Amino acid sequence: MRRGVVALTIVAVVAGGLAAAAVFAWPRATLAAPGRALARVSLPGFAGSVAAVQVRDARGHDVAVSLRGKELWPRRDVAAGERLTVSLTVHRPGWIGWLVGHAQRRTFEVVTPVVSLRGRWLQVRAGAPVRLPFTGPVSAVSLNRRAPRQLDVPSQNVPTGFVARGEHAAGAVQVAAVARTWERLPRPVRVSWFPAKPYAQLLVSPRAGGRLPPASRLTLTFSAPVQTVLGSAHPTLTPRTPGRWRQLDGHTLAFEPAGFGFGLGAHVRIRLPRAVHVAGSAGASLTRTLRWDVSPGSILRLQQLLAQLGYLPVEWTPAADPGRTTVRAELAAAASPPPGRFTWRYADTPSELRTLWQPGEANTVTRGAVMMFEDEHDLAVDGFAGPNVWRALIADAVAGKRRTDGYSYVFVHRNVPQSLNLWHAGHVILSSPGNTGVPAAPTVLGTFPVFEHIPSGTMSGTNPDGTHYDDPGIQYISYFNGGDAIHAFNRSSFGTPQSLGCVELPLAAAAKVWPYTPIGTLVTIEN
Repeated sequence: MRRGVVALTIVAVVAGGLAAAAVFAWPRATLAAPGRALARVSLPGFAGSVAAVQVRDARGHDVAVSLRGKELWPRRDVAAGERLTVSLTVHRPGWIGWLVGHAQRRTFEVVTPVVSLRGRWLQVRAGAPVRLPFTGPVSAVSLNRRAPRQLDVPSQNVPTGFVARGEHAAGAVQVAAVARTWERLPRPVRVSWFPAKPYAQLLVSPRAGGRLPPASRLTLTFSAPVQTVLGSAHPTLTPRTPGRWRQLDGHTLAFEPAGFGFGLGAHVRIRLPRAVHVAGSAGASLTRTLRWDVSPGSILRLQQLLAQLGYLPVEWTPAADPGRTTVRAELAAAASPPPGRFTWRYADTPSELRTLWQPGEANTVTRGAVMMFEDEHDLAVDGFAGPNVWRALIADAVAGKRRTDGYSYVFVHRNVPQSLNLWHAGHVILSSPGNTGVPAAPTVLGTFPVFEHIPSGTMSGTNPDGTHYDDPGIQYISYFNGGDAIHAFNRSSFGTPQSLGCVELPLAAAAKVWPYTPIGTLVTIEN
């Protein structure tokens, strides 16, 4: 009996050992090389079948996947370089399940593949295609933020479609690429290429010599590192512009304008510490100077702002609520005016003035308003909206300012009896007999803005017979066309041609007219 017990014990131990060996040595599911999928499930013979799959990201969020055959494919985009946890549940065959367990659960870690550019500053020989070199095969690529293009065969050298010749001898492209089609595209990076040359080259954006938006970033990308090409000095920008230089990467400098930017209609120049070749320019000459013309503001937006600020006889109403007024918004509107409607401020506006006004076109009404604005803001009075005028206009618009003096207009009848009529804020507030030029020196017909406004002065010139005159102490002078002016003059009578081109008024009438005729006021001489 003792021998029987020992034998049974030995058999039990052997059977237990075999069972334990079966449990630990039975074929298990593994994750194999994925190909283009997220992962590939490997199931050796008798391992069983996949019953469930769960994938979670590093934050513990579920990632939806589907099992196609033995391959796991994400149902939504996953970031490159994402660390994922894959949990597999496998059902084993029933005939062995009583021994090794009916289910097996295994957990694996998977990191989605990452590809990056081998170089972002390429030298390409003339006539060769521009190709992008990557650290690994790429399955999908986006150029210049367009929809991604899937490659039939993953490649480490991806063509851009550009050939290095003509206007594409040098250039730049925004690139985003992924190793797998189910990966989420990363933020694009800028890749620049240059002709293969033995000297430093420069790629400029916007292109030198072209139009420069007033608030646009100026980017200088060099074929060699910035420190190698320029040393420690920064380029010099003229005119002085608020903003700062930033080094975006080893090869790229950028100037970020602030405030009012470069100035609408300004002429911008950059002086480099050392000479370079501007990529794409003819010949091999080197330069240190780059130039741009800043986009001017549109006539229509100029008129909208002048009307809004009270310098025109019309009002402007935007078609939609413009929201908060900012400098950036105004700079954008200067190039692309918002829709809206002009209406006359006063019901009784003289027909002579109405015929002079034309929205969206340069005209005397607009020029006079610009001159008045320039004078009131201590700017050079020339009637042209340059960078300083636009800067002051936008500043007033942002501050919500408005001129409240009303709009004045003078029209002079040259037919006898000659007269001057002063219209202000919807009413003729003065009509007075006046004298215009004699036939040998007539007052020219037309409409002119007042360009000089002085309380008294000396008027001198040449008479029709060649003699000279010099009249000191002339009062209430408003020059509007060359030497022609509205002013007071002592005459025995008024209403007939007696002057040498000026519009002469009695002293009392001139004293009343003068405050209403500041610089920019329009004067119409008509029959």
